[in-house]
Amino acid sequence: MKESGNFRRKLLQLIQADGALSLADLAEKAGMSQSSAWRKIQELEADGVIRKRVTLLDPGKLDLKLCVIAHVTLEDHHEEAVASFASVVLERPEIMECYALSGAFDYMLKIRARDVESYEAFMTRYLMRNPHVRTVVSSFVLRELKFSTELPL
Repeated sequence: MKESGNFRRKLLQLIQADGALSLADLAEKAGMSQSSAWRKIQELEADGVIRKRVTLLDPGKLDLKLCVIAHVTLEDHHEEAVASFASVVLERPEIMECYALSGAFDYMLKIRARDVESYEAFMTRYLMRNPHVRTVVSSFVLRELKFSTELPL
């Protein structure tokens, strides 16, 4: 059983590092047959361990150079307020990530925009017009020191 867990971990590491690897390459690098690798990947997808396969794009090359971390505080935490805020988060493609927090702020958002003016328009039009948003504190990312989508397995 332990060997099966090692194959699983290796497959997950390989897929995280390069989702475009062929089944043959995955199997070879994981030290297993193609049919075993295929079955294991199917199991991982069925179990929800592999949620989605995506391609990562370079935001700078797509005119989305500005990265903003916005801390949001809601007026209250009633179900209507939280649902209203969540609908904005889910509808707006500028919002890349959203986390509910403990501490001084209710939420942290990672937002991509072309420039400061387009972020200001987004914030004014979508965040600050939401009647349940009390404050938005924005920090502009000056330099990205590390970015990874790979989980530490």
